[in-house]
Amino acid sequence: MNTKAEQPKGTNTADVGKLVLAGLVLAGGIFAYSWFGNDGNISSSVRLLGVLAALVLSLAIAAFTALGRRVRNFIAESQFEMRKVVWPTKDETLKTTGIIIVVVIILSLLLGLIDLILKSVILDWLLKLGT
Repeated sequence: MNTKAEQPKGTNTADVGKLVLAGLVLAGGIFAYSWFGNDGNISSSVRLLGVLAALVLSLAIAAFTALGRRVRNFIAESQFEMRKVVWPTKDETLKTTGIIIVVVIILSLLLGLIDLILKSVILDWLLKLGT
């Protein structure tokens, strides 16, 4: 259970400005990628590095907003919770997978048998009774 007090949900004007700036930086990187792609003078790897730099810069700008702090806090808490997970061993995973495969095969054979029986009942018996 989380014992931290809830943060106020009001938006700050500076945070909105930072998020808009981050969006503009990212949009500018994407625009530059397509703009310089038409010339053919700049290789696609350099253009891709430019988009990645714009992405990193926009994420860095957005990280200093209230939303960015909440996302960082969520990621940190998720990593803490992931340390608590008990993962199955290789042997348990193989046994469980084998059981699932056997069950799927048995159920598919049963459904195929039911389909075959219903087909023979409907096509052979019921339709021949009407003629």
